[in-house]
Amino acid sequence: MANARTRVAIHTLGCKANQADSESLGLQLSLCGYQLVDSAEQAEVYVLNSCTVTGIADRKSRAFLRHIHRAHPESLVVATGCYARRAPDELRLIQGVDIVSQDTDITSLVDVLRHTMPPGPTTTTEQSHPLRTRSFVKIQDGCNSACSYCVVPRVRGREVSRSMAEVLTQVQQRVAYGYQEVVLTGTNVGRYGHDGTSLGELAAGVLAVTGVRRLRLSSLQPQDIGEHLLSLWKDQRLCRHLHLPLQSGSDGVLRRMGRRYTVEAYRRAVLLVKERIPDIAVTTDIMVGFPGESEKEHQESMALCSELDFAAIHVFPYSPRPGTPAVEMSGQVEPRVKRRRAKELLQLSRESTRRFQTHFLGRSLPVLWEGAAAQKADTWSGLTDNYIRVMATSLVPLNNVILPTRLVSLAGNKVWGQPELPLPVCERDTGRQGLTNLTPESYAGCGSASKAYCGAISSNSFCP
Repeated sequence: MANARTRVAIHTLGCKANQADSESLGLQLSLCGYQLVDSAEQAEVYVLNSCTVTGIADRKSRAFLRHIHRAHPESLVVATGCYARRAPDELRLIQGVDIVSQDTDITSLVDVLRHTMPPGPTTTTEQSHPLRTRSFVKIQDGCNSACSYCVVPRVRGREVSRSMAEVLTQVQQRVAYGYQEVVLTGTNVGRYGHDGTSLGELAAGVLAVTGVRRLRLSSLQPQDIGEHLLSLWKDQRLCRHLHLPLQSGSDGVLRRMGRRYTVEAYRRAVLLVKERIPDIAVTTDIMVGFPGESEKEHQESMALCSELDFAAIHVFPYSPRPGTPAVEMSGQVEPRVKRRRAKELLQLSRESTRRFQTHFLGRSLPVLWEGAAAQKADTWSGLTDNYIRVMATSLVPLNNVILPTRLVSLAGNKVWGQPELPLPVCERDTGRQGLTNLTPESYAGCGSASKAYCGAISSNSFCP
């Protein structure tokens, strides 16, 4: 490794807030001179940003740490994130784990790593940022709620919001780096509030001040939905997608969970969203097997999910979390019952998702193309603003560009589309495939749409 930059791989488990933390850590490490690589590649340092929301998340964290040590015994292994804050001693017992960071500010790891494993020789031109299509910007952290099953308030702390100026600066930075979409995220996004500024005012500020092409809001609660917030969707850059966790369709279960809404309040919020924002995707979370959940209460969840016809449902079994009130509740549901109820809801989710996808076949929607599908250089994957995953075959690169795309067919659980590519003059005149060997003269004759497309995917100096 003489005269080489230190390679760091960051592996993230869990929520979008974790993804935002990892992104910020990666950007700071890159600016300090570290070389960021994928977690599947060889690195001198491996960082796990862990999750502890369920027992399964804990197991995944432990498994990853053990795997990395076996595969790369000479590398520095670092554990951080929510699991590290909840049970640091458990992670310290895992062979090969060198550092366990409990700091709620994950970027404090930068100083730790600079002293433990310096970045190595670097120059200004070598410093870079890891470009992806979508950036996660954390606008708040922590949660003041006390849901009886949830360990998040314990590991994330009390609610703290960032100033609008700080958020705007970070969004503008991401736009300058070339990100096409920014997701405003946090532990409890709807509770954003800094010096009297609401979430709606923050989102309006981002749309007004920055040049972001697409803005997406992370998970909200039904009580966060109001007319002012919904009015922002007049701006087409705001993605038509809201994730509203339901957790249960039974008022009895919601009370035992400590959720702050009723089934009727949730229903009103979803219907209002669908009325105000045509073609919006409303997705949700459902927990099965919460302590005391009866078959009748499970069927109430099934019925409400069927009625509201979500675009997608994330189904997961209740997982006892140490130190939470639900652990001590009577009526713990047997694992086999949880599995059966989860299977029923997953089938309902598949049917609901397919109806949502089918509704858009034959229509053209804006797709943010994220990159080539694994091991298929001519197959590309992208996401519509209303959260439909789209695949397409194209000889022309579709990297980090938003294009109108006609959705043409369903194959399994995938939607296939045809990007409506603007055709440069050089291709019309010569029949060349791809965007190679362009000249300033041929480019000068292109229409504005072609210029925008070529500029997005070509490195030719005459592109805008």
